[in-house]
Amino acid sequence: MNDTADLVGVLRAAGETTRLRLLALLADGEQSVKDLTEILGQSQPRVSRHLKLLADAGLVSRNAEGAWAYYGLAPEGAGGDLARWLISRLSPDDPDRLRDTKRLEAVRLAQAEQAAEYFAKVADSWDLLRSLHVPEEAVEAAIVKTLEGRAVDTLVDLGTGTGRMLELLAGHYRRGIGIDASREMIAVARAKLAATSIGHAQVRLGDISDLDGVALKADMIIVHQVLHYFDDPGRVLLQARRALKPGGEMLIVDFAPHGLEFLRSHHAHRRLGLSEAQMTAWARAADLAVADLQCFPPTNPTEGLTVCLWRLIDETDRSL
Repeated sequence: MNDTADLVGVLRAAGETTRLRLLALLADGEQSVKDLTEILGQSQPRVSRHLKLLADAGLVSRNAEGAWAYYGLAPEGAGGDLARWLISRLSPDDPDRLRDTKRLEAVRLAQAEQAAEYFAKVADSWDLLRSLHVPEEAVEAAIVKTLEGRAVDTLVDLGTGTGRMLELLAGHYRRGIGIDASREMIAVARAKLAATSIGHAQVRLGDISDLDGVALKADMIIVHQVLHYFDDPGRVLLQARRALKPGGEMLIVDFAPHGLEFLRSHHAHRRLGLSEAQMTAWARAADLAVADLQCFPPTNPTEGLTVCLWRLIDETDRSL
């Protein structure tokens, strides 16, 4: 904001009840227009118009993904700072805010239940499904190479699924812990670990988007093909950061941006891939830095998806 006119324009954009409610909701993480429409109980065109005004004023950011768009508070700049200041002045007991928060929780619960239902159906064939459209061998070789010659004391695999990462990296950690919200996935993972005699790893049932009650401190955290199941991957990274020891690092594996809408409707995906810019911003917000990025194009360009491997390090420790 360079002058009085700019500031007045931003204040006008924020100075409306629905738009203040939107800012408060976005302070809790990125949201899709579809979900915001459901939470506010207003029409999609009206919500979109409010969001456009906020975005034009620099208060929020917009990421288009196929037919959907996700909004969040502007990660940096005067607009984002002002939005956070305004939200900090809102009373947590405001009736609109209490109602919106309750509806947001209901939306997230419905999304979690939808994902759990999907994972329960595919648990037994998960590894096969995951290998259909991605260069799995190349990605796994790169993950192993990242740990080559190293012995990690505690490795935590968030969203462990069938425990494939614990199995793959068994020779590179002294203690391995896998966390997943699906009981069916956990059952498969336990059986696989037992069958391969990996006794120094265990799996636990838990919500990786809420690790506050989990007493974990990891030297390395792996989040393998998980973030695209969340509306706000940055929120998951913030949670994971709390479980990371000082000087620790994360390995993130996920799809590059794509336009395959059927993955939302048929496979419970919430985000159509993650961009380099998005990951950099999410990492910075979690006091992490992107130390390395590798991308693996599909063997069949007409059907496959590009997979990315990010290595994130503690922002306070640049020596790694």
